[in-house]
Amino acid sequence: MTIKSYGEAPTLDDIEIVARTTLKKLPHPFDRHLRDVVLVVEDFPSQDLLGELGIEDPFELTGLYTGRPAELEVLTGDMPPMIHLFRRPILDEWAEGGVTLEDLIAHILIHEAGHHFGLSDDDMDWMETLLKSGTAH
Repeated sequence: MTIKSYGEAPTLDDIEIVARTTLKKLPHPFDRHLRDVVLVVEDFPSQDLLGELGIEDPFELTGLYTGRPAELEVLTGDMPPMIHLFRRPILDEWAEGGVTLEDLIAHILIHEAGHHFGLSDDDMDWMETLLKSGTAH
């Protein structure tokens, strides 16, 4: 899905479709391990979450990974790992220009998935480059 028009702002569903399309393009073994990660798309992070993170401006947070890192064993009672995307901050960053909405969402997803896997910044850059080149999978 490519968002080209400057009509109405992309909806929560639009953001989710782009995010799920990106997740499907991730190279092995990441795609397999992210299969059980819950994707949550909301307009803004909650005030409680912002408070926990010490963030005052809700536009400063575009995404967040919550849950145990992939290398730790899942325990009974654990919440599933989640990647949260926050539409309004994403749209604000996108409106500043320079990247497509798809590339921005891919960047945020890869960064948040990177927390799940404990990836370095170099690893995340490699994955973004792979996605952009169309050679993932």
